[in-house]
Amino acid sequence: MIKNISDYLEEIYNLPLNQSLSREHLLHSSFLVGKENNVEIYYSPHNEYINREAKIVIVGITPGFQQMKMAYETLRSELANGHSLEEGLKKSKNAGSFAGSMRRNLIHMLEECGLPRALGIKDAASLFSTERNILHTTSVIKYPAFYKGKNYTGSQPMIDRNKLLSFYAYTIFPEELAQLPSKALVIPLGKAVDRILTNLAQEGKIAQAFLTGFPHPSGANGHRRKQFEQRKEALIKDILQWTQERA
Repeated sequence: MIKNISDYLEEIYNLPLNQSLSREHLLHSSFLVGKENNVEIYYSPHNEYINREAKIVIVGITPGFQQMKMAYETLRSELANGHSLEEGLKKSKNAGSFAGSMRRNLIHMLEECGLPRALGIKDAASLFSTERNILHTTSVIKYPAFYKGKNYTGSQPMIDRNKLLSFYAYTIFPEELAQLPSKALVIPLGKAVDRILTNLAQEGKIAQAFLTGFPHPSGANGHRRKQFEQRKEALIKDILQWTQERA
């Protein structure tokens, strides 16, 4: 079931260059890694790169199609320009991580939580640019998951009720966390990710501290502002406590 970049390199090289990749290009049987009922998981290269020096780990539920598309286009371009696979995967990661409006919303909330001050950096936006070396981004479901052809949101079906999703959440995800510093702070985005981290902590499968109640920054989450205001003071306090404990 588990494959890696080497299993897909030939297909990646065969993707069209210098053009926008479509769902027909990427949601293709050659990239399908697993299927159960109406859930399908497809390979994407950007979560192959792991920043083992990270101080902050931001965790989403699963990459969406737009992230997947940007990751593939970036990697394809990097390889065509003669860059190494490792460098291509790193650039792919940077391009695909919470791209678009989601990243803007995320940066705004991290700013208001006081994270830049806790880290001693200029601002939250720099985590995705000049301070990228202290950030690791990932997902509970490592590769893009789709339910009935649409981006999986974490609720239908529930992760715990689908063997394929559960395998990635409770086996593959904690294996990735184990490769990251134990003093890193994990920031789960949304209730579904929050619940997985809480379950993993109860099972003793996570060494890192993590926030709870951080809203999902997706534009589709119309309640994120209200949710954030309700949790803001607690999040500021938790970040401050993490800063003191790692000092």
